[in-house]
Amino acid sequence: MPVPEEGSNLAEAPAPPITVGHEVRGRHEFRGLRTTEHCFTVPLDHFTPDADAETITVFAREYVSTRHTPAEAARLPWLLYLQGGPGGRGNRWTSLGGWAKAAARDFRILMLDQRGTGLSTPADRNTLALRGDDAAQAAYLEHFRADSIVADAELIRSALGSGPWTIYGQSYGGFCALSYLSFAPEGLREALITGGLGPLSGAADQVYRATFARVEARNAEYFARYPKDRPVVNRIAAHLRETEEFLPDGGRLTVERFQMVGSFLGGNTRMDALHYLLEDAFAPAPDGWRLSDSFLEQVYGLVSRAANPLYALMHESIYGQGQATNWAAWRVLEEFPQFSPEAADTLLTGEMIYPWYFEQDPALRPLRGVAELLAAKDDWRRLYKPDQLAANDVPVAAAVYTDDIYVDRDISLATAGSVRGLEVWETADFHHDGIADDGEGIFSRLLELARSADR
Repeated sequence: MPVPEEGSNLAEAPAPPITVGHEVRGRHEFRGLRTTEHCFTVPLDHFTPDADAETITVFAREYVSTRHTPAEAARLPWLLYLQGGPGGRGNRWTSLGGWAKAAARDFRILMLDQRGTGLSTPADRNTLALRGDDAAQAAYLEHFRADSIVADAELIRSALGSGPWTIYGQSYGGFCALSYLSFAPEGLREALITGGLGPLSGAADQVYRATFARVEARNAEYFARYPKDRPVVNRIAAHLRETEEFLPDGGRLTVERFQMVGSFLGGNTRMDALHYLLEDAFAPAPDGWRLSDSFLEQVYGLVSRAANPLYALMHESIYGQGQATNWAAWRVLEEFPQFSPEAADTLLTGEMIYPWYFEQDPALRPLRGVAELLAAKDDWRRLYKPDQLAANDVPVAAAVYTDDIYVDRDISLATAGSVRGLEVWETADFHHDGIADDGEGIFSRLLELARSADR
């Protein structure tokens, strides 16, 4: 169903008749789970009614525990999982563990490949080139934000014959959940959110001022835990300033690209994995010490956007509402010179996106002009409806991580206070990827919190 503009009412903005194509492409059973592969045909543009409009495919995989017979499973309520990102495809599970193990006791889980990712009409340097010039590609990508993802989800829910369903949003999936609560609350039984309460208004700059400070603090925490890694990081940076090193795709590893391994700092156990990455960074070679092949291979997996180019293209647009983002992280970085690649003590960064990504990453170079147009776009559609959130009557529970370096705690709590009835569980026991550490416990706690809330 179309998501209305800010200020409109769903009852006053009925959806035009849309025939949603739905095809089941395969069923499989292994290691305690059954999977069903669904493909849906949905409009590219949900907001401009046109019977002959272009369509795209959205793929989703259903997961059900074999503890339920097929007949029992068919009666289970649906839970839609909204993946982090933007630009990340849905998880491919080979068994039920973590939060999925807990959810599969009572739900049929639908794992969505959000539009443009995985098997959902993927968008990358090759497929986008088929759209035409940079302007045509940018215009196409305007339809790949949370508002369109929510509209996809509502059509899918209808095609599956589901009543209001439960949604579970991690990180960017939480942003999508807030859009869902804004524009299609009638489709929701309850919403669970982990590390995903972004700002409802304001410029993207506020996000990066907060998160750069948290990333700096996380660096200090890391080097206090692993003090011998401080000279190792500085040595790698100094080496890269003087010596050309290349990643497996032929792209050069620069200091600023190396700083991106700070993505490890956003996790609990992943922070310790950073130490393992650094411990064999150098190896002897005929022309002296060089970065090891093992190190370069691992770094490539962390800094290349070949697998998720939409993350780089669309990341700042998730904060764009009626205004341009204009490379917000890059501009705010000037206020934090301690993160300069020339600094004496090199600091590692988080998941911020900078314009040089589109020069240094071979997978992104063809998309530089598109990225510039998206950064300059100043008429982004509104992603949230504050009045609807203030009057919300859908049970919502959210985990807020005190030291989250990607979704700031203070911003999250301000957003939580703007959503009627939203129950907050704040914890310092986990970082942004908490569900990777104790997914079963976090999911169960949030579901109980949502269902026990007084209304």
